[in-house]
Amino acid sequence: MFSNYLKTIEGIGIYPLFSLLVFFIFFVIMIVWVVKVDKKYIDKMSNLPLDLQSGNNLTSNKIINENYVEDRNEIN
Repeated sequence: MFSNYLKTIEGIGIYPLFSLLVFFIFFVIMIVWVVKVDKKYIDKMSNLPLDLQSGNNLTSNKIINENYVEDRNEIN
C-alpha cells in the first residue's frame, strides 16, 4: 500500500542510501573510538556504578538533598 505512494515521490531513492551511509559512518566512528580510547577511562567508567554504591553515596545524597532544598526555597 505505502509502496505505491513512495514510488510516486521524486528522488525517494536517495533516502535508503543516505540512511545506510549514516549507519555505516556511525559504526566506523564507534569502532575507531573503541580502538583508540584509553583503557584507564574504560576501567574508570566500568567501576563507576560500584563506586556509587560505596559509602561515598551517602555524601552525594546529602549534597543532592541540600541542592533540592535550596532550589525549593528559591521557587517559594
